[in-house]
Amino acid sequence: MTTQKLSAGLIVVRRFDDRWRCLVLRVYRNWDLPKGAPEEGEAPLAAALREAAEETGLRALELAWGDAYRETPVYARGKVARVFLALSREGDVVLPVSAELGRPEHHEWRWVSFADAEALLPPRFGDIVRWARDTVEGATG
Repeated sequence: MTTQKLSAGLIVVRRFDDRWRCLVLRVYRNWDLPKGAPEEGEAPLAAALREAAEETGLRALELAWGDAYRETPVYARGKVARVFLALSREGDVVLPVSAELGRPEHHEWRWVSFADAEALLPPRFGDIVRWARDTVEGATG
């Protein structure tokens, strides 16, 4: 039996004019969401918010749609990503220097449409991106 290793993350969304955008991060050639492993005794939602702050500098995130989440299928070495949905009213993302790495954890960030996020992110995030889109746009499907 494979033990699952949980990571916790966020789809961070923001309205720019009349369009919703979500935040994606790039490290080397790979696009991802802000996420990471919960620390000892840390709840997944708290870990997701902490990771987003550490990786993007965004600290004033709102859980405007509650604390619902979706999980990816199991991927690399038994990992599962639990992803919550958060609203940012600020767009000023910074890529802070990681104390562990001595450099930013990511190379680039972008606010992109849901369609672009689905195209950029690994396929395991597809259902999660569609859930976020349906949630923020008020779709019922």
